[in-house]
Amino acid sequence: MPRATLAKQPDAVSAMFDQAARRYDLTNTLLSAGADRTWRARTREALGLRPGERCLDVACGTGVSTEALARSGAAVVGIDRSPGMVGRGAHRPVTLRVGDALSLPFEDAAFDAATIMFGLRNVVDPTTALREMARVVRPGGRLVVCEFSHPVREPFRTVYLRYLMGGLPRIARRVSSNPDAYTYLADTIRAWYDQPALAAVIAGSGWSRVSWRNLTGGIVALHRAVRPACAAPGTAPLPQVARA
Repeated sequence: MPRATLAKQPDAVSAMFDQAARRYDLTNTLLSAGADRTWRARTREALGLRPGERCLDVACGTGVSTEALARSGAAVVGIDRSPGMVGRGAHRPVTLRVGDALSLPFEDAAFDAATIMFGLRNVVDPTTALREMARVVRPGGRLVVCEFSHPVREPFRTVYLRYLMGGLPRIARRVSSNPDAYTYLADTIRAWYDQPALAAVIAGSGWSRVSWRNLTGGIVALHRAVRPACAAPGTAPLPQVARA
């Protein structure tokens, strides 16, 4: 896989994740020093799922996030473009499907909430993916995007970038089933939107009341939004962006 830009090659990215699937969850936990579990828990809290609700987990990988969300009592469906990832999670007590975030195989307004954790930056067209999520979420439903972002303090940002480009690939070579994938993933993190820019993309993709909250000093940001009650699926409401 060449060094990443925001112009992804969907088939190549899916193949990369297929190859990384075997040790993907273990590698992520080691590389984040266990913080990935906290980030998933914060996402679940931000969604505020209730028993009986339906939630879509986009770019679900092996279904670790899907299973965690289902502990709320909601009916959670995970979808991912990588057959290798979905197959790796076949043992989990949740529904996982192979599918494309750019063309979700669900009816309009089928879910009460949707989330995408650490997957939006790997989608070839994030705006289309966000509009698709707006289409399948009912009016008044919720969105939470959990994604790597930009640390807010300069000294910490410098140390973090050094880790991304040096320490992370070295650790991945020791533990990952596809170490090259982590050079690609580090590149996508560096090229990704900062917090206000991503909020603007979400607000222009059919969502309103967009806000964000930094986790771990801004290494990760949780962006929250609501599907407008009066807007048609895929249309952009007037932007309403605020820092949470």
